[in-house]
Amino acid sequence: MNIPALTSLEFIKLLGLVSEPANSDLSAKAVMEVRPFTRMDEIRARQALVGETMRMSEEGRPLRLSRFFDISPLISKVRPEGAMLDAYELGRFVPFLTIASSVSGQIGDTAGVPGLKALASDLTGFPDLFRLLRKSVDSEGAILDTASHLLADLRDRTRRLDARIRKNIEELVRDDKISVFLQDDFITKRSGRWVIPVRMDSKGQVAGVVHDVSNSGETAFMEPLAVINSTNELENLVAEQKAEEIRILKALSSKIRESAQGLESEFRTIVRLDMLNCIALFGGRLSMSIPEINDSGNIKIINGRHPLLYLTLQKTGRDSATVPLDISLGGQDNVMIITGSNAGGKTIAIKTVGLLELMALSGMPVPADSSSSFPLIDDLLVDIGDEQSIENSLSTFSAHISNISAILNAAGSRSLVLIDELGTGTDPAEGAALACAVLKELGRQGALVFATTHLSDIKGFVHRTDGMINASMEFDRKTLMPLYRLVPGQPGQSYAIETAMRFGLPARIIESARELLGGARVEFDRLVADLDSKRRKYEEGLKELEKKRAELAAGTEELERQRRAAELRYKEMLAEAYKEASEVIRDTKKQMHEMLEETRKKEKQAGREALRQVRERQVLIDKKITELEAGGEGAIEASDINEGDTVFVRTLGYDAVVTQVNRSQNRVKVRSGGMDIELPVSDIGSMRGKAVIQKKEEVKGPASDDMPEQRINLVGLRVDEAISLLEPFLNHASLSGLPEVTIIHGFGAGILGRAVREHLKGHPLIGTFRPGERTEGGGGVTVAKIK
Repeated sequence: MNIPALTSLEFIKLLGLVSEPANSDLSAKAVMEVRPFTRMDEIRARQALVGETMRMSEEGRPLRLSRFFDISPLISKVRPEGAMLDAYELGRFVPFLTIASSVSGQIGDTAGVPGLKALASDLTGFPDLFRLLRKSVDSEGAILDTASHLLADLRDRTRRLDARIRKNIEELVRDDKISVFLQDDFITKRSGRWVIPVRMDSKGQVAGVVHDVSNSGETAFMEPLAVINSTNELENLVAEQKAEEIRILKALSSKIRESAQGLESEFRTIVRLDMLNCIALFGGRLSMSIPEINDSGNIKIINGRHPLLYLTLQKTGRDSATVPLDISLGGQDNVMIITGSNAGGKTIAIKTVGLLELMALSGMPVPADSSSSFPLIDDLLVDIGDEQSIENSLSTFSAHISNISAILNAAGSRSLVLIDELGTGTDPAEGAALACAVLKELGRQGALVFATTHLSDIKGFVHRTDGMINASMEFDRKTLMPLYRLVPGQPGQSYAIETAMRFGLPARIIESARELLGGARVEFDRLVADLDSKRRKYEEGLKELEKKRAELAAGTEELERQRRAAELRYKEMLAEAYKEASEVIRDTKKQMHEMLEETRKKEKQAGREALRQVRERQVLIDKKITELEAGGEGAIEASDINEGDTVFVRTLGYDAVVTQVNRSQNRVKVRSGGMDIELPVSDIGSMRGKAVIQKKEEVKGPASDDMPEQRINLVGLRVDEAISLLEPFLNHASLSGLPEVTIIHGFGAGILGRAVREHLKGHPLIGTFRPGERTEGGGGVTVAKIK
């Protein structure tokens, strides 16, 4: 992409805004060097990295980046053997190493960011070097006492000796024998040695060495003889301290020299991460999306916004006034001519297309919907703005034609061409003819072309030519204001007279212009305006029709819902009636059990017959209820049931909570009364508010006159099937006077065994029950004593 095109479309200006959050000058420079890629894999790689960085920020975990320095010059400086960095230069490595260590751990602990993990895989932060630097130097360029034990000891001795010397001198100053010869009572340092201010005429009265004289010549600064030896010792300590500091700096510089290559590599990674973070932050600021990049040569922008215009309006609080751009070109049509009023947004429209294309090819998010798609191109050819050049003796038209010539020479099937005000700057007729010829040639070359114009002859040519389409920027004739919305398939008017009126041109001039324009032209403009008005009415009618259609669909759905509800209620009322009848029979059955208990030995046969008759009646009623309820709630499907729902279980007669849904087999598992029961979906109905009542279950199965078995095998059955067989088995055993029975339920997951024991609790026919002995089957059986 050529620099003039990037400048014309303000891509460079955009990068300046993107680089603002950069944490170093080198990162900002990296942002400013972002350019469109020409390979699909490069674009998608950056898109992936930017997308992952944006997602981390959106989730409240932005990359842990902060200000850092450019260490590249320092690494170059320390590379020669024996070279040494000072403490301030060494301290500039610490922020970078801090970031490298922190970001490495952060990305390593984050899921769903494979691109960032790969990019940061070489980040270590050099922990040993980092610890060494942290304990040796600070950000102000000072060497810390913790740099070495020897340095700490030397500095401690130096401080103590210096304090002792000062104390000795202070005592001398207070001595009456000395104080009479002093110019003042303060002490100070000259050339690193402690001195006292002695009057010049008395310097021979004080034993010591003169190190300085005041500007007036009246005071001699003398080092007392009593502290000279201590001061000499102090200077020796300072020299040793300096030597130790140089040794420390050389050792640290050597460590950096040894790791120079790795440091440079990790530094480049941090710079790249900072560059990606700048792009991600800018994308989040404008709620941008990662678009699709295609190889088909088509462009489709949905809800596109010019980022610089949007930011400008955002600063003034008018961002809501931004009219999004929807535009599409490619396939059968590859040339679009945009017409419309002055200041109506034509130039902004093609600039938006160009700038978003550059952003997309650079792997950046764009201010448009994620369903937007941009073509992979080799050239973006632009002629926008007044290129008049006094130095080159070029007029506006000459410069325009020069640019068009260059575009024609470079254009191809993988080019995007943007031309503003095509055909202007010369005689309208000749300009239109040249413009039509240029469009024809660009169309033949297969380039995608967006151009703006005011020339009516071009609109007609485009309308008649295959592969080209007109588009216009909407204009409200009532308010004389542009609406900034692109309308494909329809040419627009310039509305020059209306625009001039809006900007205050006197009415008499407006009327004169209308007269001079001519009747035919006015009629043509009126025709276009009438077509535009009819198009708007048609669009409004379509919207209203769609609204009515949606309302009708909603009403139909509500009626169907009410019908199903009424039908369900009817079925429920019938079911309730049968349920009540069933309850009466159950109560009667319970009473008969109690009577049978008393008369079992005397009238066993008669009791068994009576119980059989009651049971048969119960079976008939249960069958009727099941048939009724199975047909009354067909609307409930497995797809409508979720875990945790409360439903009505017809075979139990109570509400239960769904614990598992097996949609492939159309079955559900519910929990009721402490038991998990698996049922077909056809047994499930809407919740009725009937909770499980823990009571003794009575006989359900049909009686048999045959000698009953003492054992029943329930292994392999579902809970509901097993209980339905167990109940008649217990009834038969009771009527036959068996003392105990054995129920075989197996081990398995233990669900069936728990259900059997839960059923036996409080059963009117069961006295006690226990797990089987090892010889009886162990925990896989339950032995129950009959009352």
